[in-house]
Amino acid sequence: MPAGDAAVPRLELTEWAKRYGVVAGITTRPLSLGLWSDEPVGQVIGRWRAFCATFDARFPSVVLAHQVHGTDVHWHESLPEGWIILDGIDGHATAERGVLLTVTVADCIPIYLAVPQKDAIALVHAGWRGTADGILEQCVELLKWRGFAKAQDIVMHCGIGICGGCYEVGSEVAVRFGLSGTVKIDLREVLTRQARDLGIDEITISPWCSAEGHDRFFSHRASRGRDGRMVAYLGRPLG
Repeated sequence: MPAGDAAVPRLELTEWAKRYGVVAGITTRPLSLGLWSDEPVGQVIGRWRAFCATFDARFPSVVLAHQVHGTDVHWHESLPEGWIILDGIDGHATAERGVLLTVTVADCIPIYLAVPQKDAIALVHAGWRGTADGILEQCVELLKWRGFAKAQDIVMHCGIGICGGCYEVGSEVAVRFGLSGTVKIDLREVLTRQARDLGIDEITISPWCSAEGHDRFFSHRASRGRDGRMVAYLGRPLG
């Protein structure tokens, strides 16, 4: 997963590029891309423009959303050029080329999904609420319905996020996962188990923890809520 250029520091899933023909990765420090933050709007928009310019003509349409830790996954088609900003969406899917899907994260897990035999792809923002409420299942069902895919045809990557050792939660969260008391939860492990139960066999998991690697990644937990946001992205380029 090599680093990107200095203007837009990022790590890319080069193996996915080789095997599936997609552009996929995540931005890193110091580039904060959180649209709903206390930073001056002009500064954040300027960073987003730099991010989009990195992918230039390969992706005329860039999709992003105000995320709400829900389970709504939106299917995108016949999009106009430019930025498409939605509200209340935590996952995106498409079968069109030239559409760059994005989600913002800072401990939550970005889930990349692709159907190599088809053109369908999806990108999901999975925090504990979305994971417990079944956003992954929602996304898989959407790929099966709109992408004409079978679960066993889907490949999945759990991206950079907080690890189980750093993610201690109270009883109100633990109970959502069938546990009790104060416990540590590995969201990527839970998501992997969910994926296998749904019929997905080919799954990879990032070795990096956003909290342990706070010098390189943004982490809500490690910064006590003061950090910026990274952008995970996935798309099939034009041409």
